[in-house]
Amino acid sequence: MIEFRNVSKCFDTIKAIDHVSAGIGEGHVFGLIGTNGAGKSTLMRLLCGVMKPDEGEIIVDGEAVYDNVSAKAKIFYISDDQYFFKSGTPKDMLRLYQTYYPAFDEGEWKGLMEKFGLDVNRKINTFSKGMKKQLSLICGICANTKYLLCDETFDGLDPVMRQAVKKLFVREIENRGLTPVIASHNLRELEDICEYVGLLHKGGILLEKDLDEMKLNIHKVQCVIKEDEMLGQIKKGLEVLTVENRGALYTLTVRGKREDVETFIEGLSLVFYELLPLSLEEIFISETEVKGYDVKALIF
Repeated sequence: MIEFRNVSKCFDTIKAIDHVSAGIGEGHVFGLIGTNGAGKSTLMRLLCGVMKPDEGEIIVDGEAVYDNVSAKAKIFYISDDQYFFKSGTPKDMLRLYQTYYPAFDEGEWKGLMEKFGLDVNRKINTFSKGMKKQLSLICGICANTKYLLCDETFDGLDPVMRQAVKKLFVREIENRGLTPVIASHNLRELEDICEYVGLLHKGGILLEKDLDEMKLNIHKVQCVIKEDEMLGQIKKGLEVLTVENRGALYTLTVRGKREDVETFIEGLSLVFYELLPLSLEEIFISETEVKGYDVKALIF
C-alpha cells in the first residue's frame, strides 16, 4: 500500500503540493486527476523518490520511499516527458533496466516488442511520440515491479494501442497484483479502467474515492421549475453542487443516495424531472466548481 502522510512540496514561493494525505490500495488501477498545475506530476515524482517532500512522508509497504533503495525497487515510473539515451536503441534500454530491476522479464519484453511492432535495434530518437510511449509501457510492465506510475499514459497512443495497454494492465493485475497509478487529463480514458480516483486541486486532495461509489452518490437532475420558491426548497432539502437553467428547465448536480434524491424530488410534485448518470468529466467539473475553480470562466 502507498500512503501519503501530510505531504507538502514548494518550489520557491509556489506550493505545488499542500498537505496531501491519501492512500492507494494494492491490485487496483488508481487514477490521479486534476486541474492544470494541480500538482499531479510533482506528486508522482515525490512518490517514486525522485524528489524529497518539504513536509510529511510517503510510505510504500511500510517504508519511507525517499533515499530508500528497497522501496524504490518496487516502483517503475514513466514520466510524461520520457528520457532515452541519445542515439540509443530499445536493446540499450533493456540492458539498463535489467541492471536496476533484477526481476525484469526479457522474454516477455521481446514478445511484447514484437506484438507492438517495435524494432529493438532501431534508434529511439526516430520513434514517434506514441512509439516511445509504447516502449516505456512495455519496459514498465516487464520490470515486474509492484507499482507502475504512469504520467499521461495514453497521451500519443492511437485508439487501438490504448485498448491494448488497458488489456495489459488488466492482465498484470490479475496475474501478479500490479498496481498502476495513472495521472491524466483524459478523464474519459480513465473512466473505463480506473477503480479508484484521487482528485487534486491547487496542490490539495479534493476527494479520494471508489469511482463506482462516487457515481452512485452524485447525480444530475433535470427538472422544470417555474417558481423561485421551489428552487429554494430543493437547495434546502438536497446538497446541490451546481445549478444551470434555460428558462424553466433546470439542470442540478446533487450529492446523495439515489433513492433519497428520488424520494425528495417526487415529493415536490414537479411537472417533469429525471435523474441522469454523470461521467467522470462531469463529476470533475462539479467538484472543482464547488471549490471555486470556475470552468465556465475559462471557456466562455
